[in-house]
Amino acid sequence: MHRTLFTSLFVILGLAVALTAQADMGDSAMQASGDARQPVPMPPAMHVHMLANMRDHLVAMGEIQAALAAGKYDHAADIAETRIGLSSLEAHNASHMAPYMPKPMQELGMTMHRAASRFARIAQETAVDNNLPRALGALADLTQKCAACHASYRVH
Repeated sequence: MHRTLFTSLFVILGLAVALTAQADMGDSAMQASGDARQPVPMPPAMHVHMLANMRDHLVAMGEIQAALAAGKYDHAADIAETRIGLSSLEAHNASHMAPYMPKPMQELGMTMHRAASRFARIAQETAVDNNLPRALGALADLTQKCAACHASYRVH
């Protein structure tokens, strides 16, 4: 069971690192590689802020995985909700970022934030029912929501 958990967490973390690295690549490198994602122009300060938010989401994903591995399900839930979930929107200044995003990107973002809040609820339930596979499934769903946006858009 622990080997499966650590393997799953390693795969999820690897995907998240790759996605963040891809998001941080310069426009010229992305264009040279034939990147077909929709560019999303932003003022420089907003661009920096958005990338910082995404890096914090990545760090939070790692902290969530570590908390799950340690059996600290309530802690994993708290990290997910406060750093990525719907409760994090104000702290991340989402209302100031949204006008620069195409509507479908905004919708993907909200889907991701809802998935984080859903994971948080399931992680809290896992503290009671010890159903770790269910929590890992919700975490995988959250990661897939991140991947969907990174696969579709690039900020510049």
